[in-house]
Amino acid sequence: MKDKDKFYITTAIDYINGPPHIGHAFEKIIADAIARYHRLRGVDTFYLTGTDEHGKKNYETAREKGMDPREFVDEMAPKFEELADILDLSIDNFIRTSDEKVHYTTVKDIWKKLDENGDIYKKEYEGLYCSGCESFVKERDLVDGKCPDHDREPELVSEENYFFRLSKYADQVKELIESGEMEVYPETRRNEVLEMIEQGPEDVSFSRERETLPWGIPVPGDDSQVMYVWCDALTNYLSGIGYSTDKEKFNRYWPADIHLIGKDIHKFHALIWPSILLSAGIETPEMILIHGFFTVGGRKMSKSLGNVIRPDKEVEKFGVDPTRYALLTSIPTLEDGDFSESIVVEKLNSELADNLGNFVNRTLKFTEKNFGEIPDVSELGSENREIFDRVAGKIEEIEMEMEETFNLHRALKKVMEISSIGNRYFQDRKPWESAKDDKEDCERTLYLCANIVKSLAIVSEPFMPETAERIWNYLGQDTDIHTEDWNRAKKLGLGGQNINDLEPLFKKIDRDEVSDFNDEKAEEKEIGGEENMISFDEFKKLDIRIGEIKDVDEIEGADNLYRMKIDVGDGMKQSVAGLKKHYSVEELEGRKVPVLVNLEPSELMGVKSECMVLAAVVNNKEPVLLEPEKDLEVGSGVA
Repeated sequence: MKDKDKFYITTAIDYINGPPHIGHAFEKIIADAIARYHRLRGVDTFYLTGTDEHGKKNYETAREKGMDPREFVDEMAPKFEELADILDLSIDNFIRTSDEKVHYTTVKDIWKKLDENGDIYKKEYEGLYCSGCESFVKERDLVDGKCPDHDREPELVSEENYFFRLSKYADQVKELIESGEMEVYPETRRNEVLEMIEQGPEDVSFSRERETLPWGIPVPGDDSQVMYVWCDALTNYLSGIGYSTDKEKFNRYWPADIHLIGKDIHKFHALIWPSILLSAGIETPEMILIHGFFTVGGRKMSKSLGNVIRPDKEVEKFGVDPTRYALLTSIPTLEDGDFSESIVVEKLNSELADNLGNFVNRTLKFTEKNFGEIPDVSELGSENREIFDRVAGKIEEIEMEMEETFNLHRALKKVMEISSIGNRYFQDRKPWESAKDDKEDCERTLYLCANIVKSLAIVSEPFMPETAERIWNYLGQDTDIHTEDWNRAKKLGLGGQNINDLEPLFKKIDRDEVSDFNDEKAEEKEIGGEENMISFDEFKKLDIRIGEIKDVDEIEGADNLYRMKIDVGDGMKQSVAGLKKHYSVEELEGRKVPVLVNLEPSELMGVKSECMVLAAVVNNKEPVLLEPEKDLEVGSGVA
């Protein structure tokens, strides 16, 4: 991203023929995290989202309900606007395309500019129209005669419409993308758009006959036609910052730094939208950022399957920050992924409560009990300074993910690695011992830990704003966390502050209370068979013990393997495990885990493996280490 004194980010505007689901929430949370990050960097940031309220689907849904279209959209739009409060979104404007004062004015001005430039013309047209896509589709793109995105047969439409000369601007758009002046990211999506251009895009229908579709913005000078989605919906990015109504604001924020969209609409945003802007003489956006899609419990969301997840219900059940965290970490930002309530519980219990919550609470509780306030230390010592330098290095890695690669799931992994560094340091330094016989050493330990907590509060704010604010208040700060300077996270200096009333940051949830855990158990009963059974005598032969990981090394040339030295009670054993993509060294060292000890030794990548660390597997791919009770002694048997 270019260095600027402003940052303008938008999401796709949501079609409102049904209530919002978790997919709508996913995109809004990604945009919110990016917007909050830039505000912490001191950049004047504007975050726009809204609703797409015209079109055939809304018109037909309103008719089915016996409602006027205006009455219907006025009832539905607030349900989407309420997501800002439900998900703690820091939006600056919520644009509605049925807003006649702001949006209609801008859309008509853009239409006139395109018309004056000779880029709108009228002609008879016959084509296949998919009401799900709200667009005309080519027969070559159908699968078994159906739209692949909506699994429905398109209808044959024949009418006289206005068209936009998209073909005129295809080469210019290609040049913008190839030069990087308008970046389409990630590269796979960029290549898809360039391939579309190579195929020779045709001019696009820009209006519909009012007899066919009465609900829409009238075409200037022709009341028999209403504008089609391209000029109407896409133009929200201009109307939302005052193109026709507030020139000072528009000149301040345009062009958009990021249009965040889903992969199903990248053609519209990376080809049609910049072509409209070129025709209107308006600068094109800096970046089209395209996120992936996700399934729920391994299946596409569907009312018939009963797996549509409502964001308000998830927040009610788990809290806003655990919901945000689970969405951002379980689904790779720019790829496809899977989401379920079981994932939320696993992440809430093992990552948020046991890692972040544990470190913050143990540090501040011990400090308050023994000193009453955060110690103010002038000499930290080189060893302690080295620990904080590692924290600062992780923060710089977060910056790279937020500004260059946009992998928010990896950025949050770095946040958790900072917490793991703090937990490991606290455990190694044993302040409960130094508090008795070396007060100065204890003060240094707690000073450093409190400053790591401060760093965690700041770097967590884009992702978990409520949690960050609570930590900030615990630290006795008199400012709002969202007004803090990001760079302070990389500096020491917090000391002398009182610690405010402490409460656990996160409350663990019993797995059995969550519906899809129970569903999984039911499925296991159905698919389990005698071939999966072992006898009790066979089970007794397994020597499973509580072990403690003492040392972790990377294996040269192995993408996902660690070599680990594990204390199993009667000595050290070596294990080779595929955990590198899922756990950092800091998260593993010092961790107690169940270990299968009596295995025949084997070799992986030329490294001897003598035992096996036991883990759960989420979604058939992600290992989650089991967490024994912390007071269990190393070498204890598991029966």
